[in-house]
This record gives sequence, C-alpha cells and structure tokens, in this order.
Amino acid sequence: EYQWKGPFYFIQGADPQFGLMKAWTCGDTDNGDDEWGEEIKLAEQAVQAINKLNPKPKFFVLCGDLVHGMPGTLWRKNQVQDLKNVLKNTAQDIPLVFVSGNHDVGNSPTRETVDDYCENWGDDYFSFWVGGVFFLVLNSQLFFDSSQCPELKEAQDVWLDEQLAVAEKQKCKHIIVFQHIPLFLQNPDEDHGYFNLEKSVREEIMEKFHKAGIKAVFAGHYHRNAGGSYKGVEMVVSSAIGCQLGEDTHGLRVVVVTEDKLVHRYYSLNELSSQGIEKELLDVLAKQK
Repeated sequence: EYQWKGPFYFIQGADPQFGLMKAWTCGDTDNGDDEWGEEIKLAEQAVQAINKLNPKPKFFVLCGDLVHGMPGTLWRKNQVQDLKNVLKNTAQDIPLVFVSGNHDVGNSPTRETVDDYCENWGDDYFSFWVGGVFFLVLNSQLFFDSSQCPELKEAQDVWLDEQLAVAEKQKCKHIIVFQHIPLFLQNPDEDHGYFNLEKSVREEIMEKFHKAGIKAVFAGHYHRNAGGSYKGVEMVVSSAIGCQLGEDTHGLRVVVVTEDKLVHRYYSLNELSSQGIEKELLDVLAKQK
C-alpha cells in the first residue's frame, strides 16, 4: 500500500505483561508472577473494545512486554499461551503487530532469546506500509544492551538505514516507528534511567529519525503516559493495558493518521468499551475522505 488513500486510524497498546500485577503487589518482580488472571481480563476487555469499533482500525500494535516472565523463567510459557488465546479473538480483519520488549527478549538479549521471541510472535524488527504510510517496528533492546549479541544490533542498524533510504525514494506520507523503550520520557536531554535510552545512543537515533523525516515514535515500557518532541519528531509513550505504575488507567491509544498530521488520544478500556471513539476523532477521519 504505497499510495495514500485517505485518513485511517490504528490502535496502539503496550505492556499487557501477564504476571506483573501479582509480582508488583507482592514485591517480588523476579518470581512473583505465578498469577495473571487480572491481566487476562484486561486483555480480553481490550480485544472486545477493539472488535466493536466502527469503522475498524487498520491494525492493532502491541508495543512490547507481552508477558512478564523473562526468557527461561518458570511461568513464561503459560503466560505466552494465555495471551495468544486472548488475542486469537481479535477480529480476523484487524491485523496484529507485535513489538519486542525487555521482558520478551531479556534485558541483555541473546541470539537464543531473540530466536525464541521470533518463533512465538514473528520478526523482532520489520517494516510495513498502510495507505502511503511507512511503519517501522524496531527491537529497542538492541539499543539498550546488545553486549550478548552485537551482530544482531549491527544487522538491525544496517537494515534501518536501508529502510529509511527506501522511505525517502518512495515519497511516503509519513514514517512512524514502534519500539518498546522510549527514546525519552519528557525531554530529549533528560538523564538516562531505567525507562529511557542511554543519552549518547538516544542522541544518535533521534538525529537519524529527524533527518529521515520520521513523524512519531510510539513506545510503552513506562506503564504511564508521557512524551515530548525532538526537532519535530514526536515521542509518544503510552501507559499499559496491564499493571499501572502511575495515575493512569488500563487503556489503549487511538491514533488517527491524516494527510498532514497524527491525532491521538489515550482511552481507558472502560471508556473505549462503553463509548467507542469520540466524535471529534471520527470527524477528523471523515473530513478528508
């Protein structure tokens, strides 16, 4: 779909993270993830809300931390299976897009953990087109710590440069990136911490994205809503479907893509289930048809 066909929208979710709510409550985030009934209910609510939407979204992207169990941990296989069972109920005509998070490939990924992720969820980085808009899915863990698999980071870097060259040639309407770890939470020059990328890495990526004309980067990981911008590149951090670490509610982000801009809003699952998308956003969709 290289051609612009008019405005559309997609749904972004992040961090269903089956197992974190119990682990967080009992203060044992390494081994306390032996229950995830609450997250199953929330993920089911998310799927039901999306299925009811009219018009339908072009796709539903999950920005990482699909489950809480790190590679090789006790409950991981069951968590993965339970999430797949929930997601199977997504309407057939709404494609699912998966992004790898630190819990999916490990804080220091290896070739084995990445292979395991790919077997379950598909490639850890790839690109796709929707109606003249170019989307890039990245494995942000390779930016965070690639010490165990430097060759994988190098391969993604080479691939990314090739993709950005393709985007430039194709004259796409927008380029949009999905990754798990945000480049930054509020300010491009903020200090490095657990929830953002290391400063020198961040600066290099931000500059590359700016030069390539990337419109926005959508991420999760923070379990709160946040964001800012760098030279016209918007950084959008969405809170979780699962465990909340701040004041936000379990929710999803609706992103409307028009010819000249992106308009997005975070909805609580209850709001999206009961009321659907507000008229204001629907009007933006309809206006340019």
